Amino acid sequence: MYVPANPSTTYAGTLLDEIDRRWNGLCAANSTYFDGRLCHVLGVHRNGHGGCVLHIIDCAYRFFAVQAAAPPQEGFDLGVRPLGVKGVIERDGQFLMGRRSKRVAMYADTWEFAPSGSVDFGRPPHEVIAHELREETGLACASEPTAIAVLFDPILRCWEIVYRLSIAADAQPRVTAEYPQVEWFARDSLPADLSPVARQIAELLRNSGKPEAI
Repeated sequence: MYVPANPSTTYAGTLLDEIDRRWNGLCAANSTYFDGRLCHVLGVHRNGHGGCVLHIIDCAYRFFAVQAAAPPQEGFDLGVRPLGVKGVIERDGQFLMGRRSKRVAMYADTWEFAPSGSVDFGRPPHEVIAHELREETGLACASEPTAIAVLFDPILRCWEIVYRLSIAADAQPRVTAEYPQVEWFARDSLPADLSPVARQIAELLRNSGKPEAI
């Protein structure tokens, strides 16, 4: 018998049975769900000088998906802390942002710094963000992505490596299935409906003045 954090609710069967039941429900409601392999962060250890070490292991995506989809008051926390990547692109004092599709699993219809993605186990995070840039905006990195911050999303309970990305001066983004709307915004006039990590990045930009200083 699985007993969640809320003792007034119980589920018949084993925890894995309950996970499978919830996963099948998510897949039936949204065909974009796919049970890939993600990086589960066991710990983040900062060195006090701007660097940190992340300890990760392999984990199935479905465990995170059912955890994230559960109502907060239910306390259905499997302890999964995925690793994601975010990109920050600045041009002439403006930052590239995308409004997430209404069909995505997390933070639908909110704005975020584009691009973003989750890290598949075994793939270097800097390669993942470069791939997401091409896939989600049609742009290409003009140089190697530079990690500038590691942030924690308190809602989805995941870690995000934030990269500064550079693109060709005349390159223009395109809309995609992930971002049906992409626009450039000045630091002081960002959209109000930002995702939680986008709000953290915006605060860092306001405090530092430049993405290089995050």
